[in-house]
Amino acid sequence: MTDRRSFIKSGLFILGGSMILPLNAFTKTKRKTIGIQLYTVRDALYENLENTLNSISSIGYNSLELAGYHERKFYGLLPSEFKKRVNELGLEINSSHVLFPLTKEKGECKIMEKWKKAAEDVKNVGATYLVFPYLDPMYRDELTNYHLLSDNLNKIGEICKNNELQLAYHNHDFEFFHLDGQIPYNLVLNKTDKQLVKMEIDLYWIIKAGKNPIDYFKSYPGRFPLWHVKDMENSPEKFFAEVGKGTIDFEPIFSKAKLAGLDYFFVEQDYSRRDPLESIEMSYDYLVNSDFI
Repeated sequence: MTDRRSFIKSGLFILGGSMILPLNAFTKTKRKTIGIQLYTVRDALYENLENTLNSISSIGYNSLELAGYHERKFYGLLPSEFKKRVNELGLEINSSHVLFPLTKEKGECKIMEKWKKAAEDVKNVGATYLVFPYLDPMYRDELTNYHLLSDNLNKIGEICKNNELQLAYHNHDFEFFHLDGQIPYNLVLNKTDKQLVKMEIDLYWIIKAGKNPIDYFKSYPGRFPLWHVKDMENSPEKFFAEVGKGTIDFEPIFSKAKLAGLDYFFVEQDYSRRDPLESIEMSYDYLVNSDFI
């Protein structure tokens, strides 16, 4: 499939000895922005970074969200090096996941210093969003820890603002399980500054938790500029599926993109029953041929 796409992406077709230009050589068309969260192909990236990035570009993806930040590098490269590498392939970095432990310390502390350096690096790699991706299981069983999370997010959000970035928080399903009569996700939404802290809504996880994302768009308009788009198998396990191959009806959700405040969405498949590169191509084909994005 990537050979076919590489041929198409060359922009020239030979038929009967004549050179035929693609249709969009004469018509002004708008290319769909379709993003990929690189966590989906994490193993392939560490095995062969260059080939994997080439494959992502050949499939047609043009927007990236990173998930390989460690010791001030992205996938082993300095921010400027990684940015140059992906930009040469026609890929744009719009967001990056970064994770450090929560802290109870007030004011300047070691953890917040790490966030300051991370914000600088995310800015330098070319992204406009920095995402807090995951709450460690040790924090999930007490509501007080979600207050602590909210306090941390407000502080990190201010750091991001100072670096011309926007902070967002990425959900799973556990944030929707009741604790002491409250839904932790609602607590975080209400306790964080709506300008400093946005949400990256993971459509699979919120639906698996039994919630409707559109209800949240209506209750908190403009708060959801980033989405993770992944599908769900029609099985008791509700395993991850390629977009368009599962049970989630994406059209009504995307119809509320403006209400949500959507800027970018990223295909993500935490685990796949087939080669992840094959999976992301299936998801791309569905989305690029859809009429709702």
